[in-house]
Amino acid sequence: MLKTILYIALGGAIGSVLRFLTTVLVSKFWANHFPLATFLANVVGCFLIGLFMGILDKNQLTDSNLKWFLITGFCGGYTTFSTFGWENYNLFQNQNSLLAFGYIGLSILIGLFTVWLGLFVTK
Repeated sequence: MLKTILYIALGGAIGSVLRFLTTVLVSKFWANHFPLATFLANVVGCFLIGLFMGILDKNQLTDSNLKWFLITGFCGGYTTFSTFGWENYNLFQNQNSLLAFGYIGLSILIGLFTVWLGLFVTK
């Protein structure tokens, strides 16, 4: 159990740092009301979870420590749906309902598509 927790913690730390660096990089090139860094992190995270699960499944590693590290740790640390909720709340509070609905819709549709794409790439 402790070994599993350490794998998750290490993956989560790496994912969280990369999530932060995504925000730093995007903010250097994008200054707009649309929360692009979170959007990109969610889309990339959805693709990676599909890709990782496809690779793990293909290699019969779905019950391995690698799954805990990559899926629960890294992807869990990198994707940010709690931030997604907060940002949409703020968009609605600031009378940006159309932007909020666009953000919600695009995140869900493109996220689901990229999970499929990640799985498709592994086949």
